[in-house]
Amino acid sequence: MAGHLNTRIKAGTAIVDISPEQGIELAGYPHHPRHNTGVHDPLYAACIYLDNGEEKIALVSLDLLFLSKKYVKEIRDRASALTGIPKGNIMISCSHTHSGPWAAGRLDIDALEKRLKPDANYISTLKDKIVSIIVDSCNNSFDAMIGIKKGYCGKEQGVGGNRRDPDGPADPEVCVLAVKDLNGKCRACLVVYALHPTVLHEENTLVSADYPAYIREYLAGEMPGMNLLFMQGTSGNQSTRYFRSAQTFEEAERIGTQIGKEVKRVIESTGFHDNSKIFVNSTEIDIKLRTFPTLEEAWEAVCEAKERHENLKKSGAPYIDVQNAYLKLLGAEDMLGYTKLLKEGEKIDILDDEVPAEVQVIGIGDVRIVCLPGEIFVEFGLDIKRRSPYKNTFVVELANGCLPGYVYTKDALETGGYETDTSMLAPETGYVFVEKALELLDKEA
Repeated sequence: MAGHLNTRIKAGTAIVDISPEQGIELAGYPHHPRHNTGVHDPLYAACIYLDNGEEKIALVSLDLLFLSKKYVKEIRDRASALTGIPKGNIMISCSHTHSGPWAAGRLDIDALEKRLKPDANYISTLKDKIVSIIVDSCNNSFDAMIGIKKGYCGKEQGVGGNRRDPDGPADPEVCVLAVKDLNGKCRACLVVYALHPTVLHEENTLVSADYPAYIREYLAGEMPGMNLLFMQGTSGNQSTRYFRSAQTFEEAERIGTQIGKEVKRVIESTGFHDNSKIFVNSTEIDIKLRTFPTLEEAWEAVCEAKERHENLKKSGAPYIDVQNAYLKLLGAEDMLGYTKLLKEGEKIDILDDEVPAEVQVIGIGDVRIVCLPGEIFVEFGLDIKRRSPYKNTFVVELANGCLPGYVYTKDALETGGYETDTSMLAPETGYVFVEKALELLDKEA
């Protein structure tokens, strides 16, 4: 639905700590059950509410790996009833930290075979907290000004890039939407950046937002009182793998601070205006699955991958080679798990709870935010930006749900690797997302 009024925009913002209690398992690294031993830095849910007098929207970011579409639906229903924001005008995305709790179905074979679920008490509290910040943002709105601009921070700054090929496609854009009150105080900031938060690895047992925590920390020091919403760009094949110097909190701080400095520069160089058209368009897509191997073929792939990984470790091969072989093994094991459960007719939560997939486009002034579920290869995000009729097009992944595996390119499928091996999705999925997103972008608000 379109919003065409040229009235002053109102905004609201709220933030809440969503850190889990000690002992709740951390997500993201199969075969490494990590029941957290405490909080290094808090996880947050943050919200920006916007109202131009005709249309209302709420944007929510979560310091989590995934959030299931079934939880998004419940949150939308409850928040809409309390605020009057249309359900479809609420967008919820995840930062994809691998040092936060599970909040969706799982892909790894251990979890599939054991039917592991997220912690029920944590999920219940999480949903309540997300609803509360949407309501608080709506109930405490103020006359506002919006600033929108892009910056740059990439491998030249030692931050990150393509994790399959260090010279491969990357998206170093730092996309920023900032909200000021009429006194000129920056009250909230949305940052979209494409980079896996996996500086911290499986040996870490402390709750952490990874490098986005240090974007927040840096900006808190430079712009006190500003809420940060960090949203993940299309980072399915983007990480710090070839660009970091270590897998430590100190390295996460270095990377987050670099991005934070660019965010600050962008905000300070941005022009702000006090009225905006607001609208939301969306559609749903039936997801097709790939052709799965036989059980015998899946077992053979696991055995081959395990042998290669063990041989590389024994030979003292470089870390990157060993790690890539390990990821290949994980992918083969995941595929075995899917094949077994599908053959047995068992429910796979991360598939059944997430379909059909939602594609959403949010318009705020001259910015368009394309919101896609799942982990999307950067090539698709770059293609949407290149073909969009709007210069300021942001692309957000892990929005309004997740998917059973990576959305990969056909070239990547030929090459193989963890991302393609672990995905249940058909090769055409990403291309369908791009075309649907472009249809929505071309649709007049």
